[in-house]
Amino acid sequence: MSGLLDAYAKPAGPEVIDHLRQVARPLAGAKVVHVNSTATGGGVAEILRRLVPLMRELGIDASWELIEGDTEFFATTKTFHNALQGNKVDASRRAFEGYEAINRDNAARLAPALADADFVFIHDPQPAALLSFQTERKGRWIWRCHIDVSRPHRPIWKYLRGFVREYDASVFSLAAFAQPLPHPQYLIHPSIDPISEKNILLPAREVQTVLERFGLDRSRPILLQVSRFDRFKDPVGVIRAYRLLKPHAPVQLVLAGGTASDDPEGEDVLNEVREAAAGDPDIHILLLPPDAHRDINALQRGATLVMQKSLREGFGLTVTEALWKGRPVIGGDTGGITLQVVDRHTGYLVSTPEGAAFRMRYLLSRPDLIVEMGKKGRKLVRENFLLTRHLREYMTLMLSLRHGAQDRLEIA
Repeated sequence: MSGLLDAYAKPAGPEVIDHLRQVARPLAGAKVVHVNSTATGGGVAEILRRLVPLMRELGIDASWELIEGDTEFFATTKTFHNALQGNKVDASRRAFEGYEAINRDNAARLAPALADADFVFIHDPQPAALLSFQTERKGRWIWRCHIDVSRPHRPIWKYLRGFVREYDASVFSLAAFAQPLPHPQYLIHPSIDPISEKNILLPAREVQTVLERFGLDRSRPILLQVSRFDRFKDPVGVIRAYRLLKPHAPVQLVLAGGTASDDPEGEDVLNEVREAAAGDPDIHILLLPPDAHRDINALQRGATLVMQKSLREGFGLTVTEALWKGRPVIGGDTGGITLQVVDRHTGYLVSTPEGAAFRMRYLLSRPDLIVEMGKKGRKLVRENFLLTRHLREYMTLMLSLRHGAQDRLEIA
């Protein structure tokens, strides 16, 4: 991985790279383990895929482990996910027992990796109970929550809080998501990798080829939403907004995404979307494999406007990706989208299909404004939402936990 860090000097700035090396020096040799539920699908896996190698290049002994579970386990944790985002759904006693049993088994399997770690980052609800079954614990454990828990369904949160409260710290994406817990809480925004296949600059010819392969006509406006097929992403609402706009502009709609191995509802939502599309030849539903990064990149660069009409959203990295490519975003007025879509500057925040259609119609009549918003969006991402900033804040968190309540840390 030699030279990987230097590759970020151009998109992030050489001074940012120098700062990362400075912050990393006191952490040299520290053993850091990240644990989540899937290696593909979703923003967590994408972040860890590059964050862990970057930590290694900085001299940190970083690794990435996966929790293993059966279909029933992931159905239960999907229920947790929905409940934490506000749905009033409950789990049975048997589901709780199964969740704990899977975590107990994984704690035993992962014990050699976790026992002597200096820092363990546990991502989201799926592996949250691991700590309760860890018989040997050397280092500090951090629960990293990537989802919107601003208004959780209380019975499920109360259950999970029983595990989370035992951690040394927790990390949330927004202040509004933080919950009362008996340990320090940190706010760290997610990020995109500017040199990944999904975010690098592509040749114009490649963009055109991808659009043609998916049957898109670049002479007409292209509306795009990239996301997993999840009800909280409101793909059916996106179709409604498109239908409201269609009589006023010759638009095409692309709903591009896939499913994650830890999301058993994805197939049902995909079928709902196909039914809502009702054979309209200008609605393109693309079920893409997890490694279709360049295709997504090309679709985002070829789109006229990008949507992310989520009803709940932990952060929304597809918004970040679109802004990085200079595309205004019509986003749901929720969660981390509100940090990125600066209303009337990098896009518009909306709450209804009618609002989305109205804003898109206005932008399509103002191509100059599309360009202006695109420039502002890319600048916003460069200054706030690149992986280099994310890495710096994780290292700062570790230094903070290591040095406790010291008011000042000297970094040589």
